[in-house]
Amino acid sequence: MWRLRAQLRALYHGESPGAVRFRLAVIGVDLALIAFFIAAPFLRDTRAFLPLDLAVAAILAADMTARALAWRSLKSWIRRPIVMIDLFVLLTLLFPTIFINLAFLRVLRIWTLFHSDFFWETVGHRFDDTRWEDVIRAAATLVTFVFVATGFVYTIYVGDEGGVSGYIDALYFTVTSLTTTGYGDIILPGITGRLVSIVIMISGITLFVRFAQALFRPYKVRFTCQVCGLMRHEPDAVHCKACGALINIPNED
Repeated sequence: MWRLRAQLRALYHGESPGAVRFRLAVIGVDLALIAFFIAAPFLRDTRAFLPLDLAVAAILAADMTARALAWRSLKSWIRRPIVMIDLFVLLTLLFPTIFINLAFLRVLRIWTLFHSDFFWETVGHRFDDTRWEDVIRAAATLVTFVFVATGFVYTIYVGDEGGVSGYIDALYFTVTSLTTTGYGDIILPGITGRLVSIVIMISGITLFVRFAQALFRPYKVRFTCQVCGLMRHEPDAVHCKACGALINIPNED
């Protein structure tokens, strides 16, 4: 077991060319799983869906087991919020009949992938701790919210009198609500439907503004001041603007 954990740790956290290729392959599999989760509403009524669902569960379980063994401590690994979300996604795959109404939460895997150190240390290492990391994280959060809200609307209101007849209708309603366009051709019925619409509008606008801020706000580097702990500074800063302490921000030039 010790040798196995050492080998997995070298693959998941090592810097050798073989380890990097392995992690790139794992990220490729993650993207394929996310594509399956997004396409699931269209495949649910086909004969191939259940075998695919179980195969995805086996792949995800194997990957999470390997990551747990590669981590320094199982207790610290399982307490991470990203891991808890992935465990919930795995439960919806292992018990599809029990968690059928919560299957739309599987797309939270988008958020866990693009907010994981595993991704940024492998694919995004050139953009780690830069503006693009903030932009991609904000975009991933926004996209995750859109698909989670779409899945919720589709699961609860499909076939109801509000006009949601399929997944595309649910996606259309979510986007029009998020952008506050509100054409009025699809309306969720009842008081609960109006409350859901309000939550989608407020949450969506908040996430969109966060994405716009990450994209257009003045760029600041991440460097922790040793005196006051301020983490963001102007790229050419010599002194911390909070406490005035001298800081030495690394320069690539």
